[in-house]
Amino acid sequence: MKKNLTKTLKLTTSLLVSAAMLAACGQTTSTDNSGASQESSNENASDALAITDPQVPDIDLSAYDISQSKLGTVNSDGLREITAIADLTPHSELLEYVEPALEAAGLKVVLVATAADATTLEKTQNGEIDFNFYAHWPYVNDQNETNGFTIVNAGDIHVEPIRAYSDKYTSADEIQDGDVVAIPNDATNEYRALKILEDQGLITLDDSTDSTLSATVDSIVSYEKQIEIVELDSAQIIPTKDDFDFFITNTNKALEAGITSNVLFSESGENNPFANIIAVAQGNENDPAILAVVAALRSDAVKKFIEEKYNGAVIPAE
Repeated sequence: MKKNLTKTLKLTTSLLVSAAMLAACGQTTSTDNSGASQESSNENASDALAITDPQVPDIDLSAYDISQSKLGTVNSDGLREITAIADLTPHSELLEYVEPALEAAGLKVVLVATAADATTLEKTQNGEIDFNFYAHWPYVNDQNETNGFTIVNAGDIHVEPIRAYSDKYTSADEIQDGDVVAIPNDATNEYRALKILEDQGLITLDDSTDSTLSATVDSIVSYEKQIEIVELDSAQIIPTKDDFDFFITNTNKALEAGITSNVLFSESGENNPFANIIAVAQGNENDPAILAVVAALRSDAVKKFIEEKYNGAVIPAE
C-alpha cells in the first residue's frame, strides 16, 4: 500500500464537511469519527502553535519543542513521525481527533496497527514502535514482571469501565438464582468483573483482592445470589453472549462490536486504577514528542470530546 495510505489516522472527509462535524462534535454517540485532512507544510510545522483554524482542536502544545525529540524521523513535510500501536476504539479515534493539533505542532503519529496483540509490548520495549495505547498500568506492570520489560507509564488517558450487559434483562434486580454470567478470564479484567458482581451484592470476595487487584472464582467466599460464573477469553464473550443470562465485558469491546444489549451495572470511573495509558520504553517518557501526545490526549478538548461522544462508555482519566 502506498505510504500515504498506510496510516490509520488518515482523515477522509472534505475540509468543509469536517468543519461542520467538529462544530457538532458530541451530538452523536456513534464510533464513526471522521474529520478533515490537515495538510501540513514546513511553514505550518514551524509556525503551528497559535491554533486559529477551527478544524484544529483548541489544544496548546507550545511547551513542547518537537525538534528536540530523539524519536522517529522527519518526513518530507518537515513533520517528525513517530510510530504507535493503538486499539481501534476509542484509542485510535482519540488520536485521530488530536491529529491536527499534533501536526500543527510538528508531529505526526503513524499507526502501524489498530489492534494490539501479544507482541505489542515487546515491540515497544525493543523500539519497533515508539509507544502503545491500548492497556492499563496493572496489565503492563504485570507483563513487565513476567517478561523482564522496563516499559513505563507516560500518562493516564481514559478509563473504559467494565460493565454487565444482558439481552434478557433490563435491570440488575431481575437477576435470579441459577442465572449464568460470562466474565473475562485474564487476571486484571477477571478481578474487575468479580468486583462489580460484589459491588452489586451478588457475591463476596476475599478481602485480599482489593490490595492485589487480582481475583478468580476461587477468591469468592460466598454467593449472595446463586449465579453460575463462566470464565472465558475476553474475545469470546460477545460472540457467545446469547448463551448467557448476562455477561461482563470491557466497554471498548462493546463499542467495537456495536452491541445494543442493556447495561445492567457498571464499574465506577472514580479513583479507578485501570486507566488506559500511553506506554513507552523506559527513558522515552520525557521525550518532547511523547509529552506532546500525552498533553494532547489529556487536554480539556479531548475530555469534552470523550464525554460527548462515548456517553459514559469511556471516561477521561483523573
